[in-house]
Amino acid sequence: MSNDIKALDNPSGIRELFRTSQLICPTSGMAPGYVQTNLAILPMSYAFDFLLFCQRNPKPCPLIEVIEPGEYKPIKSAPNADIRFDVPQYRIYKNGILSKEVENISDIWRDDLVTFLFGCSFSFEEALIESGINLSHFENNKNVSMFITNIETTPAGIFSGPTVVSMRSIPRDKLVKTIQVTSRFPNVHGAPIHIGDPELIGINDISNPDFGDVNIIKEGEVPVFWACGVTPQAVAMKSKPSLMITHSPGHMFVTDIKNHEVAVI
Repeated sequence: MSNDIKALDNPSGIRELFRTSQLICPTSGMAPGYVQTNLAILPMSYAFDFLLFCQRNPKPCPLIEVIEPGEYKPIKSAPNADIRFDVPQYRIYKNGILSKEVENISDIWRDDLVTFLFGCSFSFEEALIESGINLSHFENNKNVSMFITNIETTPAGIFSGPTVVSMRSIPRDKLVKTIQVTSRFPNVHGAPIHIGDPELIGINDISNPDFGDVNIIKEGEVPVFWACGVTPQAVAMKSKPSLMITHSPGHMFVTDIKNHEVAVI
């Protein structure tokens, strides 16, 4: 793997590395200042139900863009991108079962596929760091920890299932600041939905995430949980659409939209 360090600050440069499979890794910390998104691609027959699901569940699925059937260029968020190639790693779910992970989806692309892009919490990590709130997974070059919870989403059509959360360990004296900072970013999951005891939201073992990496909670730190855009993957496993294509957890689509454009002042 070879890459130009400058390219890691530039969305189009990063997407080119993904497109040519020169770089396959989680995207936390890449393209500082730019919005990253989660991805869900479904046949058109499921699109209305899923759009309604996103509207009813804006915390885990805050929509950034919906691409029309068969189109693969996200005109609003990155007009020169190609959604079939420009995510570092994809997951293919068939009838609710994860069948494989791939580096592009060109061989299974169809004219009836509708793409949904929705905000990712990686976008507010930059604001947290700028506010003096260190993030251990970022410092240790790890993926964030993600967990399936007992918090049910609001159903829509065929889609229902549990909310997935991402966890970051935050120093106790920075909790209020953390809430204030992330509340400014409702389009990328916003404020946390739970702070403290993981068992209250159905997480029995904080050292065993359902997705991502293990991240140690140090003395004086508190686990903080945000609604996560991996939720559609848990929903797919329960609702069993014939096909759902997603990003691999932590491997996001990098847009040309600036973080400040989705912030609430």
